[in-house]
Amino acid sequence: MTPFTILHVCMGNICRSPMAERLTVLAARDLLSDAADEALYVHSAGTGGWHAGERMDAPAARQVRARGGEAETFRARKLRAEHLDGSDLVLTATLDQQEYAGSLRPDAAPRIFVLGEFGRLLRGVVPAAGGVVPAGGVLAAGGRSAAAELSPEVVHGRGAALVAALDAARDGRPARAGDELDDPWGRGDGYFSRVADEIEATVRPLVAALLGEP
Repeated sequence: MTPFTILHVCMGNICRSPMAERLTVLAARDLLSDAADEALYVHSAGTGGWHAGERMDAPAARQVRARGGEAETFRARKLRAEHLDGSDLVLTATLDQQEYAGSLRPDAAPRIFVLGEFGRLLRGVVPAAGGVVPAGGVLAAGGRSAAAELSPEVVHGRGAALVAALDAARDGRPARAGDELDDPWGRGDGYFSRVADEIEATVRPLVAALLGEP
């Protein structure tokens, strides 16, 4: 079983999506240490290829390092259809990027969310027995018993159930403008810090739902 795979997308892949990638990894390792790498894979890409091969933007890297993450090995790349094919959940910074990703792979639309949209919908579900229960609802498909070992298979099942539940919860409604992450490029460290806080407000609950106790 391959790890549950999360793809973060922004425009140039040097600010928002690399911060989201490395802060998701950090949240996972905070829970499971290096064992998180066996159950969860996180990567990122940009809708444009202008910065392909470049390092993370310096203030973005400072945010990642300040929070305990690693930024030195990151290199930007352009989003391709095969990145979507290999991802179980796609989180974009903006509505435009969500639409762009969906245009590359229309059949991936049920698993493509704007980051803030996903966080907002996530607050309407609760973990239960290794699966997810929409508030007031029943256990989503893929749930496991409390005694289940937290293996890659269990994490993948949790993730698939969570994505399906949140796609059902949005019921075809588009993301809201307030769900988008502002582009911090060219702004100061304080602006990057606020964007990093907004990223963590979604990725930490997401990781807890995937890797936390049943």
